[in-house]
Amino acid sequence: MSDAKPKDHGPVYFHQDDMEWETLRFPGQHSKMVFHPSEEAPTQPNSGFVRYEAGAHHPRHRHDFAQVWYVLEGEFTIGERKIGPGTVVYHADPHYEEDLSTETGGLMFFVQYQGPTTGGRPIYDGRFNMAERKPLSEENLEV
Repeated sequence: MSDAKPKDHGPVYFHQDDMEWETLRFPGQHSKMVFHPSEEAPTQPNSGFVRYEAGAHHPRHRHDFAQVWYVLEGEFTIGERKIGPGTVVYHADPHYEEDLSTETGGLMFFVQYQGPTTGGRPIYDGRFNMAERKPLSEENLEV
């Protein structure tokens, strides 16, 4: 067994204006990813901003990872609950993400991370950086 201590890491800084908006998997949603899993950093969380156009929505679907959302702008209906700026939403793992819609549009900061109980990891490639959005009928919306 090695007595070597893990290497300490310093902070990493990003500014949202230095990133481009990417196409996200659901209609009317775009993202700016600050961090995401990669070959070099497989356990890094998905974290960044999601901008919702007025009328944007997504259906109920399931995840094995955990996540936290922070509403910065706009009003959202999630399931039967209406929320607005300053609201923090926590989803333990595994979880169902309820139907979400917004008439006003809005902006959230979110962090998706490896589920502490399931080990499920968030997915970046093919969801947050899509060249073209698939129709909802082709999405895996396992519930």
